[in-house]
Amino acid sequence: MIILITGASHTGKTLLAQKMLEKYKYPYLSVDHLKMGLIRSGNTDLTPEDDEALTDYLWPVVREIIKTAVENRQNLIVEGCYVPAGWRKDFDERYFPSIRFICLAMTEDYIDNHFDEIIGHESAVEARLIEADCTADSLKKDNRQFIDSFGSAGEEVVLIGDDFGKVMERLVDRLLPRGL
Repeated sequence: MIILITGASHTGKTLLAQKMLEKYKYPYLSVDHLKMGLIRSGNTDLTPEDDEALTDYLWPVVREIIKTAVENRQNLIVEGCYVPAGWRKDFDERYFPSIRFICLAMTEDYIDNHFDEIIGHESAVEARLIEADCTADSLKKDNRQFIDSFGSAGEEVVLIGDDFGKVMERLVDRLLPRGL
C-alpha cells in the first residue's frame, strides 16, 4: 500500500506521515529530504525556492519509486508538496488500488484564527529552519493554490477548517489499508 500525502506548506504532511508510520509501521519517504539531498550533492542547480521547477524535477523520480514499491508489494508513505495536481495521468489503472492519496489544505479562516499555533508547530516532527517570510497571507495563497489546482484535477482536498487534531486522527484511522 502506498499512501501519497501532499498539500500546502505547514498543513501537517510530515506530522501525518509520522503518525501513520507509528500506527502502521510503514516506512516513509520525505520528498523534502530527496530534494535537499539532490541540491546539496550538486546534482541540480535548483534551490529550495524553485517550487514549480522542483516539482517537474522531483516528480518523475518519486513517481517511479511509487511504481516500484507497488510492483514489489511494499508499503510506503510518501509525503511532500512536490506532487503535481495531474499525478494520476502518470499511472496505469492497475496502480490505483494500491495508492491512497491525501491532499491537505487549510481554510483562510483556520489560518486567520490559528496562525500563531501553525507557526508554533512548524517543527513538531522535524527541526525546521524557521521561515521568517511565512505570513498568514503567504499561507493563504499557498493553500488556495493547492485547493484550486487539486480540486480542478478532480482530487479530494482535505480542508482543515476547525480542529486540526481531529482531522489528523480521522485521516490516520480512515486510511486503514485493506487486509490489516
